[in-house]
Amino acid sequence: MTDIPAQHQDRQPGRTDEMEPRPRDAMTDYQAGGKLKGKRALITGGDSGIGRAVAIGMAKEGADVAILYLEEDRDAEATGDLVKREGVKFLALKGDVGDEAWCRQAVNTAVAELGSLDILVNNAAEQHPKSSLEEISAAQLEKTFRTNVFSMFHLTKAALAHMKEGSAIVNSTSVTAYRGSGGLIDYSATKGAIVAFTRSLATNLAERRIRVNAVAPGPIWTPLIPSTFPQDKVEDFGSDQPLGRAGQPDEVAPSYIFLASADASYMTGQVLHPNGGEVVNG
Repeated sequence: MTDIPAQHQDRQPGRTDEMEPRPRDAMTDYQAGGKLKGKRALITGGDSGIGRAVAIGMAKEGADVAILYLEEDRDAEATGDLVKREGVKFLALKGDVGDEAWCRQAVNTAVAELGSLDILVNNAAEQHPKSSLEEISAAQLEKTFRTNVFSMFHLTKAALAHMKEGSAIVNSTSVTAYRGSGGLIDYSATKGAIVAFTRSLATNLAERRIRVNAVAPGPIWTPLIPSTFPQDKVEDFGSDQPLGRAGQPDEVAPSYIFLASADASYMTGQVLHPNGGEVVNG
């Protein structure tokens, strides 16, 4: 059984402070070991949810952090407060990752402020549930792909000019890439594309010794959920998983930290699956 009450937010992206209960995203119990000391990380969608937990976790491991976010200023400020407590540099850049020119500008600004770039986490995404294919407009289809997939091409292309041997790229895909989702056809299609992008880019960058991996979360309690699903879906969110509940951002972030660290030095083109026990062919 899930302990999430029925709720809905009328704007997307959602806001953390309007969620009940608040997600666990501050990595409060995380035990760091200096795995990313001296590294510089750029994280998209880093204002809340999984991106926030990753930003804080990487800061705890010693990395300077820059986040990109769309418009959620309060969430971004809260993330910044938590990151800066770790004594590292922090930068928040507001804009649309679906815009190629802005992606180039954001990467260049982050590198100028942090000094370099060692880790890129492509995490930003949007979803718009529809009950049938006929309901998905061309505009929605293009926008979802632009945010979820095109942004990864644009940001990675810009970031590679600054990344060197030993750098790491970690992409957010989803369990829906492996089992599909009847109500999220376009979203699931983007997540499948991200798996192929990850595997192909890993092969392409192997000679440069830049590793590329991905994480495929299952149902995780983030602002995206109440801002996209109706109340009854939110109330049942995650209850169909073997563990019987939705996951928390804090339970997913360690997968990103591991893949970005030297502990994963012999892993590239792979996908980790923090999904509450659902077995997928990944």
